[in-house]
Order: sequence, then structure tokens, then C-alpha cells
Amino acid sequence: MSEKRTEISDIGEFGLIDKINTSTKVRNESTVLGIGDDAALIDLGHSYTAVSTDMLLEGVHFDLSYMPLQHLGYKAVAVNVSDIAAMNAVPTQVTVNIGISNRFSIEAVEVFYQGVHAACENFNVDLVGGDTSSSASGFVISVTAIGAIDKNKIAKRSGAGENDIICVTGDLGGAYLGLQVLEREKQVFLTNPEMQPQLEKYNYIVQRQLKPEARMDIIHELADLSVVPTSMIDISDGLGSELLHLSKASGLGVQIFEDKLPIDKQTYDTGHELGIDATTAALNGGEDYELLFTVSQDDYEKLKLHADIHFIGHMHKESNSSIMQTKGGNTVPVTAQGWNHYKNE
Repeated sequence: MSEKRTEISDIGEFGLIDKINTSTKVRNESTVLGIGDDAALIDLGHSYTAVSTDMLLEGVHFDLSYMPLQHLGYKAVAVNVSDIAAMNAVPTQVTVNIGISNRFSIEAVEVFYQGVHAACENFNVDLVGGDTSSSASGFVISVTAIGAIDKNKIAKRSGAGENDIICVTGDLGGAYLGLQVLEREKQVFLTNPEMQPQLEKYNYIVQRQLKPEARMDIIHELADLSVVPTSMIDISDGLGSELLHLSKASGLGVQIFEDKLPIDKQTYDTGHELGIDATTAALNGGEDYELLFTVSQDDYEKLKLHADIHFIGHMHKESNSSIMQTKGGNTVPVTAQGWNHYKNE
């Protein structure tokens, strides 16, 4: 065994994934797409099955001091459905695995599953199984989502073409600023337990953090409009990181425009209050679970009047150039400064 030790923080989460992917062999013809996209693809002959899995760990992804268990159950399903949506697929089943300690009661677990069932109903998916285990390190959740997609409608990260239009749904940065508000109110409470959280004026962005929605509505609307994105990804780690994923996978560069980024007024106002630039929150905050995708120029007319799809830039041939034009007319590089699981503190 080599004596050399490389810290995970030296290469980060995505470097670690690349390492795993490099040593992984595909042995079955039915495995169409493995590690490296929002979901794996399995060939069933007439269609593809999309499979995605994700983990949520107490103390890393959520804090039960302000995350209601019912919302947590909903979010656990929604973030996995979002990965299926990001392949332009339709979710059909989920499995939910949990690790819990004896500090949780049966009633608490039932509340968690109320959220799971609410999400299943909302996204029209079936809970078909899972596993339960004891945990010595808090609440551990792992969800696998399964979906279906016609072979000619799949949207991978790698399909963007030169001059394709970059689109994003909804608005950005709200989930991150909602988290900052929750963390602030938690610290106030810890200092003085008599103080009640002041969240009324932050309802929208707090909801964005605690109970995100997978944008299956957009997937169904794109199908109705006969639009198949050339590439797509969901925004879990921040717009900047996801843009670079599309750039790397497609072998193209990115140009976006700051004044085209969709940011809600409550996000702007809260950012100003907390001293956090709203554009920075949109680019680097993460957990918005909106869809980032590209379409050909020919599809612009079909989408131009859609109230919840925003055109923020385009792909270009210079693969090593991913840039944003600021409101002031300057050009700055798009960088990946979102959530990093393995950074050194």
C-alpha cells in the first residue's frame, strides 16, 4: 500500500466523484449512463429508466432545531425527484432508507413519513420500499428515485450545442438566504430562549429552504410544448457550479448576464439586510432546486412568453471561457464557490 495520503479536501467532492468514476467499469449493455449526471440511465428496450439517489445527514444537510420533521420528509423526496426531472424524465417510484437513534419516538417517525407521503402524492410517485437502521450519529436519510423517459426525449448534461440558449426556472438565491435567516434566529434563541423567532417577513425564502419543490411542472409543460432541452441539470449546489458542469460535459463555454438572473424581491431585500449580495447568493448559494437547461435557438419562440422560464445567456465555442457580464458592463469569470462537503474549516 502506498504511504502517500491525499486529503479529500484537496480535490473536493467532485474530484472524489471523478476518482470513483475513473475506477468504475460498466459491464452490462443496459447501463447507458452511469456516474456523472443527475441520474443513471438503464435501457429497457422501448424506453430508459432513470435512477438517482441522495443522502441527507443531520448536522450536515439539515438542523432539526428549525427543520420540522414533516418538511424534512417532503424535502427528502423532492430533492431526489428533482434529479429525475433534470433528465427530462418523469418519476414513478421512490425508496426511503432511514437511520435513527432512540432519541426519536414512533410519533416523530410518523410525522417524518407524513411529509414523505405528501411529496409522493404531489409528485405522483409510489413509495415502494426502503430500510431502517439504528444510528449513533443523528438522523440519516437516503432516498432513491426511479423514473421513466422516452429515448428521444432524454436531456443529459452533455448535449448543449454552440449558441444554445441558457434557461433557468423560478428564482435563485432564496434558499440560501432563507438558511441564513434560520441560522440567525437560532443563535438569537440560544442566547435568549425567551425570544421567539421573527420569521414573518421572510416566509418565502424560509419556505424555499425548508420545503423546496421539484419542478415537475416545467417538465410536463416542456413536453406539452414539444421542447426537448439539449442539456439540463438541477440547481442544488449554486448556479455557478451547475453552469460549469454543463460547460465541462458539453465541451463549450458559457456566457450569462447578471441583469437576466431571476431573483425575488424578498431575496434582494434580505440580502441587503444581512450584507450578502443577492447575485452572489444566486450563483453560489444552492438548494434552489430550480432547473438549468439549454434549448436550441429554434425553440425560443415556444418559450419566450413563459412566465417562469428565464433566458440568462448562451453557450459558445470557447470551452475554457465561462463568464458573466455584470450590470455595470464588466466581465467576470463564473466560478464554482457553492457548497463543498469536504472543505477544510
